[in-house]
Order: sequence, then structure tokens, then C-alpha cells
Amino acid sequence: MRNIITTLFYALLATLLLREQALYAQGADQIPKNIESQIDRIFSSFNNPNRPGAAVAVVKDGKIVFKKGYGSANLEYNIPVTPSTIFPVASLSKQFTVFSILLLADQGKLSLDDDIRKFIPEVPDFGHKITLRHLATHTSGLREEDGLLAMVGGRYDDVITTKQVLKVITNQKELNFKPGEKHLYCNTGFTLLAEVVARVSKISFAEYTQKHIFKPLGMKNSLFYDNHEKIVKNRAYSYWSNGGATKFYKGGLNDGHVGPTGLFTTIEDMSLWAMNFSNPKVGNSSIISQMNTLAKLNNGKTFGGAYGQFIQPYKGLYQIYHGGSSAGFRTYLGRFPKQKYAVIVFSNYESANANWLSMQVTDLFLKDYMSQKTSENKKEQNGYKKLKVKNLQAFGGYYWDEERFTSIKIYVKNDTLMWAIGGRRNGSPFAPINKNTFRRLSVSTDIKIKFEIEGKEKTMLIIVNNGEPIICKHYVPVSYSKEDLTQFTGTFFSEELNTSYTFLLKGGKLIAEHSRISDISFAPVKKDTFSGNQSFFKNVKYVRDASNSVVGLKVSSFQIKDLYFKKTAHNKK
Repeated sequence: MRNIITTLFYALLATLLLREQALYAQGADQIPKNIESQIDRIFSSFNNPNRPGAAVAVVKDGKIVFKKGYGSANLEYNIPVTPSTIFPVASLSKQFTVFSILLLADQGKLSLDDDIRKFIPEVPDFGHKITLRHLATHTSGLREEDGLLAMVGGRYDDVITTKQVLKVITNQKELNFKPGEKHLYCNTGFTLLAEVVARVSKISFAEYTQKHIFKPLGMKNSLFYDNHEKIVKNRAYSYWSNGGATKFYKGGLNDGHVGPTGLFTTIEDMSLWAMNFSNPKVGNSSIISQMNTLAKLNNGKTFGGAYGQFIQPYKGLYQIYHGGSSAGFRTYLGRFPKQKYAVIVFSNYESANANWLSMQVTDLFLKDYMSQKTSENKKEQNGYKKLKVKNLQAFGGYYWDEERFTSIKIYVKNDTLMWAIGGRRNGSPFAPINKNTFRRLSVSTDIKIKFEIEGKEKTMLIIVNNGEPIICKHYVPVSYSKEDLTQFTGTFFSEELNTSYTFLLKGGKLIAEHSRISDISFAPVKKDTFSGNQSFFKNVKYVRDASNSVVGLKVSSFQIKDLYFKKTAHNKK
């Protein structure tokens, strides 16, 4: 009897939760019922009180025309997601950080072209001026804080504070590149920008944004979460699936630092923020224009990045956007200024694709504005060449992407050129445009590869959306015997991180041990170069002295280049 009563209770509770979510949806300005039903279908996989959820809002012509929650904000207590549920929105925080800097610049208290060391003198002098503009546009050359913290031995469930991050940043000795020369996504810059706001305003960044952004805009359920122990009512908790998407476990968010992340808000409040771009109540048209301006590199070229945002067309429409991903939360804000439209999606499920969901909703509202032209890819598809297998095989082999420290295998399957990235077993097909240029099939992004052969040297150029080519050099993979691998063992210490790793052999493989994290295994790529199975230890290149002895190694990942570890001890035999 007790089990029957319990079952009936939870069935009734689930029904009430779904009714509550429906009532919230009805609170928005009415849209055609067929549109609402189509949005419900888009979010149907979330519309279950026993699953993590999502919230969506649509802004059109200066007002919210649709808002609704689906699924659960807290699976333990059966709390539904509603438009008023507070989510950590991860990197959507960055535009608020830049906006704060521009508010201070508008008051004459700083300039985007000021040196960061003017405000935070403990930042090392790298021999090149790093400006606030560089920080706000991911062009500073600074190493990525997340990767540095991971290398120190940071774990997913660790508490992260601004003081902790600043300690790691200010101990660095090298940049990834000269400021302004390249664009490389970097959270570090936004931690520094938030600290600049705090030091210039003489109040915390959380207090500054509350006083100068959230309160004036009426964002009553928004805050920067700078204390990981703070209680936030009506917040969502994140969840990961066990692979079967029927059972879930909790994500952990222990961040107490702000700038690149840390914003807690609702889709309702974020809608007010989106409206401020078209009708500024906080800031002014000059600030909005600066936020929406494409940044430039030293060579004058743009790269799709604005200030705390990115600009990328969607089906022929001009879009300004940013997404967020942290600890199982997935978020997206896309603005289409010319159509006076914005879409916002927040989810507390790590497998949610907030970008895709947002664009599915956008298709419903802006389909009449979208380009109906046949894409260039489809036009060329009818004109793809047919090359002999032996001609395709001439391009085969392994190529090394020095920028991303990734190996790419080119091979022929049946009569099709294929590539496999990073040791993956399943490759992707390419079709020939001409005798040495190929286009990736069955993807929305325009990816071309072009081969150049001079004598015995082969080079592959990767061209994405007609951007700057990524140069990959052909190489011959190496293999080492167990005896050969012993030369790469020992203890290696980084002065910049104040941490050590011990490299040793286990089961005939090269392994790196650290006291706080799981072992990292390495596979040889080419001479003295190994690929690691952790993203923050992606590539290891050993350094030798004049006598050819190993004296150190340089660790690199996508956002960290050549961080040096000195060999301090040999392993005991």
C-alpha cells in the first residue's frame, strides 16, 4: 500500500510541475500556437520532471514574446525549471565584464589601450605591452588559466578563487605569442579585466555590476558569484548522464572567481540585457557600438571576435553571439540586431547543445528573413573531380598541426580521401575540388585541405571558412623500445607553476605521475615528441643539451605553449 501511495504522490507531483511550467509559458506575450508547439517539440527531450532541464526565451521588437522552462532544476527535490530559475551561465559572463570596463572608460577612468600593468603591476613584464583591449578580445598572448590550474594539479571539484588564479598568472614568464598577433580564446584576460574593475572602482566586481548594471536594468535575479559558499535561492544544479541518459549524477561548480565566468542569472533577466543593446538604459550607443565592433589583429585583419562576443552569420543573417559551458551547464545568447530579435537558452544538462537549440528556435521566428540561396558547397558538389586512387595515395601519411599539437592521418578508403584526427579510428571523407584541393563532406562548416609537394617534403594546408590556412607538415611517426623510453623518464619541475611531475614506465608505456591527479599516458609522435591523453598535457617535447642528454621538457596544449619543466632527478633503477 505504501508503494502505491508513493507512486501516486510522485505522479501527481510530476503533473503539478508540468502545469507550473505551462503557466509560466502563458505569462509571455502570446505567439501563434503552432510556434509554441514547435518550440515544445524542439525541447521535448527536456520536458520530463525526471530529467535535467532547459529554459528558453525569445525577444522580438523590444519585448519577451516567449519564455518557458522544461524539465527539472533539481532532481533530488523535484524542482522544475521555470523562466525564473537562476543558472550559472559560464562564458556569457564575459560580455558583462567588457561592458563594465567600457563604463569606466566612458567616465575617463581608464582606456582600452592602457597597459594592464598600470592597474595590476604584479603582472609580469613580458617585454610587450598587453592592453585592456588585448584582454577583451582574446589577443593578449597570455596562457590559459584553466590549463595552468590543471597542470598545478587542480581537479574538477576544486574551489577556484580569483586570488588563486592571479597567483598562477603572475608567476608566468612567457607568452604564447606577441600581443595582437593572433587570436586565441583565453579566460585569463577576463579574470584580469574583472580585477581592473575592482581596483579602479574600489569595490568588488560583484558589487560594481550589481550597482551599475543589474539594478539599473531591473535584473533582480542576477549576481556575480564570487563566494562559492553563498546561498542562491531558486538556482539550478547541473547533471551529467551515465551514458544511457536515464540516470544522472551531479555536476560540481565550486568557482568563486569572476570575470570570464561567475554570472548567475535567469532567461528573463538576460532578456533585459539583450534589449539593452538595441535601446540602452545602461551605457550608451557608443559603448554598444564598441561592444559590437569586430576586433583587429596587428596586421589589420579581423577574426570574427568582437568585445566579449563573437560575430558570425547564420543562414545569411548577421548574428552577435556567445555561448557558455561549465560544470555541466550549457548556455547561449544569440542576437540578430537587424531583425530586433534575440534568443536565449540555458540548460543544466551537460549533453545539451544550447547553440543548436537556439538556432532551431531562430529558424521558426526568422525563416522569412533567411537566405534561400544555394550554398557554394552545394554548387561545387556537382563539379567535384574524380581522381585516380594512386593520385590520392600520393597525399597519404601523417601531418603535424604545430598550432594545435595534433596529428592528422591522411589515407584512402575505397576511392575516397579520408582524414583521422588525433588517433581516431573513424575518419572523415573529402571530395576533390581540383588535383590537390579537397573539401570535407557532410558538414556545415567549409573545410578544405590543400596539398603542396616539393621533392620529398609534403605540406597540408587546412582552410576553414576561407580563413588563414593552418600549416601541417608531413612527418614519419617514431616508435621507441622500452629501453629507448628510459631516456625520457625522471622528475621534472616547473618554476612557473611550482610543481613537479615524475615520468616513468608502466607496462612499457611512458606515464607522468602527479600527487593530485590521475596518471597521464603518452604516445610517441615524432623524435623527442609525445602526445598526452589529457587536454592540458596535450604535447610534450623534450629538450636536450649539447651532449644530447635530456635536460627538460616543454608542455603545450591548445591554449598554452612551451611551458618549461627542468629535469631535476633521474628515476632510480
